[in-house]
Amino acid sequence: MTDFNDRERAFEAKFAHDEELQFRIIARRNRLLGEWAGAKMGLTAAETDAYAKAVVQADFEEAGDEDVIRKLVGDLTSAGVEIDEPTVRTALEEQEVIARRMFIEPQG
Repeated sequence: MTDFNDRERAFEAKFAHDEELQFRIIARRNRLLGEWAGAKMGLTAAETDAYAKAVVQADFEEAGDEDVIRKLVGDLTSAGVEIDEPTVRTALEEQEVIARRMFIEPQG
């Protein structure tokens, strides 16, 4: 029975670790996405930093990525940047790859 309990605890610990890692990757992705959008809008460094934080916060509005995509498309369009949803989705995917590498690949 002890082996079973040990295995169960190990599984639960791994699950919790994986969930936390995924949360951190998505938050980092959103920050990078905010920085990408800030550069497209011509924001200053301080404005870009604040905007990136706002993009991270926007992800808490609803499950999934739609809230972030809506925010970016709306903000970029309002700033006069010609952009469409597929372009933002592509940027989101690219930034997620970068964010995942930041957390998973060993730092050299």
